[in-house]
Amino acid sequence: MSTTPRVDYQTHPSQYKHWKLKFEGPVATLGADFDENGGLRPGYKLKLNSYDLGVDIELNDAINRIRFEHPEVRAVVVTSLKDRVFCSGANIFMLGLSSHAWKVNFCKFTNETRNGFEDSSQHSGLKFLAAVNGSCAGGGYELALACDEIMLVDDRSSAVSLPEVPLLGVLPGTGGLTRVTDKRHVRHDLADIFCTTTEGVRGQKAKDWRLVDDIAKPAQFAQKVQERALKLAEQSDRPADAKGVTLTPLARTTEADGLRYANVTVEIDRARRTATFTVKGPQGSQPTAIADIEAAGAAWYPLALARELEDAILSMRTNELDIGTWLIKTEGDLAAVQAMDAALLAHKDHWFVRETIGALRRAFSRLDVSARSLFALIEPGSCFAGTLLELALACDRSYQLMLPDDEARTPRIGLTGANFGLYAMATGQSRVQRRFYDEPPPLEAVRARVGERLDGEAALALGLVTGAPDDIDWADEIRIAIEERVAMNPDALTGMEANLRFNGPENMFTRIFGRLTAWQNWIFQRPNAVGEKGALKVYGKGEKAAFDWNRV
Repeated sequence: MSTTPRVDYQTHPSQYKHWKLKFEGPVATLGADFDENGGLRPGYKLKLNSYDLGVDIELNDAINRIRFEHPEVRAVVVTSLKDRVFCSGANIFMLGLSSHAWKVNFCKFTNETRNGFEDSSQHSGLKFLAAVNGSCAGGGYELALACDEIMLVDDRSSAVSLPEVPLLGVLPGTGGLTRVTDKRHVRHDLADIFCTTTEGVRGQKAKDWRLVDDIAKPAQFAQKVQERALKLAEQSDRPADAKGVTLTPLARTTEADGLRYANVTVEIDRARRTATFTVKGPQGSQPTAIADIEAAGAAWYPLALARELEDAILSMRTNELDIGTWLIKTEGDLAAVQAMDAALLAHKDHWFVRETIGALRRAFSRLDVSARSLFALIEPGSCFAGTLLELALACDRSYQLMLPDDEARTPRIGLTGANFGLYAMATGQSRVQRRFYDEPPPLEAVRARVGERLDGEAALALGLVTGAPDDIDWADEIRIAIEERVAMNPDALTGMEANLRFNGPENMFTRIFGRLTAWQNWIFQRPNAVGEKGALKVYGKGEKAAFDWNRV
């Protein structure tokens, strides 16, 4: 286990160092006021609203609290509380001090947080307006790009920029390049100029180039921001009079070799370099009426599961780099999961249920993009049905035990309507669609078995599992599969898994997590960026980067 302090992804507004939340009817204002002495690790100061992982942990928490605790909020204004600076992006000195793994995980989490803005805008009607009231560079502009609209103050000095290539020798790694073209449709030659200059673009030119949606003089800026936020709020169907759900602290026990929550446990086997995630299905009678679901609040099983699973994934991703294979198991009653899914589907348009589905969708998506091998083990007592079957469908392989002489203990899986679009991947497809390349015959065959309990033979015939060994072969086959996987080059596995998992239609999100991330991952290891004389290393030292001029 690493000797560096563990990163904790749990926080609360009372603990925030960097963000301030304000609520005025349908509009929430998320103000950036980063504490320059509040970095997550020593060795750098967060000057000019530059950010590190700790800033984004708070941002992720703040957005979740708006989603659940303030259903009356329909639009979020993201702005700065500092004079003449919106956000200068990721802290360069932090990046220069960080390991390759830290940089990559940092970029991945910031990507997920920004993608979460767009996910909420699309699926739950929460709209975002970036009120850029000062200089806005690099990751600061990437934060603005994740919003539905950008308004820039026209004060002759405030500009938007993506200066990473000329200044740091790296890419705008949290979606900047992709959103400039795919989302904002900036002409590619103008985008080329924009991404290779350090001074940025301001005023009317920024609007003409489509880098921002509107500009306003300083005297009118606040009023125009308020007017536009209210207009965006009118596009939302979030309820004006609903009571929010308080996100109570997670009950988590952190052990030397594991994590324990109410519904999720993680057990680490350091000798085998594996971690076993066990998800417990819903226990006892579950609420089905919307009044009872609202009364359950944060304790409602689907929401509790989403929060615990997200925290476990993030913790393991950041704090346990050597544990490269995750084994996914479940425990519980298939019928209880199927009943839970019936309630989710029946009330999917209710704001609280819709937000809970979103939380589950984003948690499952974190599995998809985790640089870990994922194997599902379907054993006696498992409850891989519906929502929990998504865990197995997200895995690189799944194995279901066959017990030909013990019908009662034979593990079974089950499909529900939730498997057909409720938890779309980054590609926009369900995991069942992804599995079968959207081909009608296997999809129709699978859909015809919704509600059934499928043993290993039936699941294998449908193509829902990788293998179905019997009890004679199970132990050896699983052991060999895991040992072979653990022994392989982890870099090659990361590349292979990422390519195989996202085999569907390419879109902005898959380009961010695939093409952009792969290039940045490569550049982050090249001497031109991170060598002793690399651009990222010499930034701020008054030295000139020394490049190897070979183009490869």
